[in-house]
Amino acid sequence: MHYVGNIIRPPSEANSILLQVTVGCSRNKCTFCGTYMGERFQIKPDDIILEDIAFAATYCKRQRRVFLCDGDALIIPQKRLVRILIEIQRQLPWVTRIGSYANAKSLNMKSPEELVELQRLGLGILYMGLETGDDVTLKAIRKGATSSEMIEMGQKARACGMKLSLTVLLGIAGTQRSDIHARETGRVITAIDPEYVGALSLMLIPGTPLYEDAVSGRFQLPDSRGMLQELFTMLSNTHMNRGLFMANHASNYLPLRVRMPGDRQAALDLIEKALAGKVDLKPEYLRAL
Repeated sequence: MHYVGNIIRPPSEANSILLQVTVGCSRNKCTFCGTYMGERFQIKPDDIILEDIAFAATYCKRQRRVFLCDGDALIIPQKRLVRILIEIQRQLPWVTRIGSYANAKSLNMKSPEELVELQRLGLGILYMGLETGDDVTLKAIRKGATSSEMIEMGQKARACGMKLSLTVLLGIAGTQRSDIHARETGRVITAIDPEYVGALSLMLIPGTPLYEDAVSGRFQLPDSRGMLQELFTMLSNTHMNRGLFMANHASNYLPLRVRMPGDRQAALDLIEKALAGKVDLKPEYLRAL
């Protein structure tokens, strides 16, 4: 495989074929993210992508899923992306699902008809970084979209048959807007009603603008109790018709896997026990990105 730079993928794609079709992120402006600092976004040449698909056809026959790396493969022009998906179908006929990151910009650039075409060619799940439903915080972290745009694009993806996994960040609004962030994020999740939600706890990365804000005192990250309170408020305001709300990332203090809506109240009860000191939290040295 011809990998370039940092290769990231969602935790659920750990056993997937990682096919790098772009390098970096098409936006690369979020203040909290250091993954692609200094990396210029580019779409990889078709001949390199085809070589990697051929490699996978020979050496990756036990893997049933493909994840298109890096930060936003959906930004690839439709005709090129269609050719890639067709080639995956042709050379990797055992693959049952293809996934990709997406953002509001790339979803807006695709028509509903184009998204349906991609879904029919195997692109079955999109991972979208919502981070927060609070418009003030979205602007502060330079996410490039409002909460209403996030809702519109999330609903668009789901209406076109895509499964959707949203990522949200506990702590991203700091201590000042913690409660607003939690409530507004629950509101947006409810409006989109995705199949999956992954709640991660923000970990400040040296070199990022948000890290510098924290060092200077302009941003204060909630402590473990503040993170738990956010999680409680967010889940209290989240009403999904089905699917999973997960807070079991390595960064989290209290691992949760909540099947909605049935397990919601039990999860809220567990968080309350943790806030009362009756449940042990993950120690700092075991937390990771």
